[in-house]
Amino acid sequence: MTNFFAPLIGQQQAVELLTQAINRQRIAPAYLFMGANGIGRSLAARCFIEQFFCVDVPIEEQQQIQQRLQLGNHPDVLWVKPTYLHQGQRLTATEAVTAGVKRKAPPIIRTEQIREISQFLSRSPLAAPRNVVVLEDAQTLAESAANALLKTLEEPGELATLILIAPTGESLLPTLVSRCQRIPFYRLDSVQMARVLAQTGHQEILNLSPALLAIAQGSPGDAIAASLQLKAIPEQLLAVLTPPKSLREALELARAIDKTLDLETQLWLVDYLQHAYWEQFLLGKIPRSPLPHLEKVKKFLLCYAQPRLVWEVTLLQISQLCALSG
Repeated sequence: MTNFFAPLIGQQQAVELLTQAINRQRIAPAYLFMGANGIGRSLAARCFIEQFFCVDVPIEEQQQIQQRLQLGNHPDVLWVKPTYLHQGQRLTATEAVTAGVKRKAPPIIRTEQIREISQFLSRSPLAAPRNVVVLEDAQTLAESAANALLKTLEEPGELATLILIAPTGESLLPTLVSRCQRIPFYRLDSVQMARVLAQTGHQEILNLSPALLAIAQGSPGDAIAASLQLKAIPEQLLAVLTPPKSLREALELARAIDKTLDLETQLWLVDYLQHAYWEQFLLGKIPRSPLPHLEKVKKFLLCYAQPRLVWEVTLLQISQLCALSG
């Protein structure tokens, strides 16, 4: 029998739970795939759907099913991702980058997308045993969208399964979580990390800055994203990302970050600076840890605060810490 979960490295518990559900013909109406970004949750969803759709199907037809799922054009699968709204059009993060859209806020899953889910589930499956909907980054559900999804989860239909992908159960409404079977996913060890990076053609990341792997913390996806983010930051800005030692340096750095980087890159930069500034603290170059100040940056940026003002206040506070060591 084909091992449809072969591309997924690690996550033995999740594979066992999902495989048993298929073998026992006890597919749940809704699942919650919980765990950090970049550790295989989306890949596991695809592998699960492939194996479920290919039960008792001839080999030659299995290959066609797998191909359609990998291309994203299977008629009985709806894959939902957070979107930006640009000139009346919804764009995923990838589409927004391609279109050159300047992103001032994180993407979200919108009420209109939940309506489309309801419409999708209202019809019978065309080629598979049931309809399947996957919601990536379900924690980004707008409040109205989450309430609308709750109604769908209450009555998904006999031939429907929803898979919600989120970091934790706490990141979703408790009423949503209570209607899902939880499947835990865990961060990978260093050997598994190396296997995934080699398998995806990103082995060179292992030889890059140790900060990237430290930030990733067992998430190959985060390591790959971090390397791309690092390349997106101009070298002249990277050169001045050391802790500012004066008010002038703090204000100039805040202005450069706000002017040069979009919101997504600024959010990643917080993680990068937390690691870099923590090392400065351990070396005694900063008398008190700057991490509490940096932790607030991400919170404020996600609450749509003015980025330049957020960075100015934070970097001014850190410059004062540096002045104490002088």
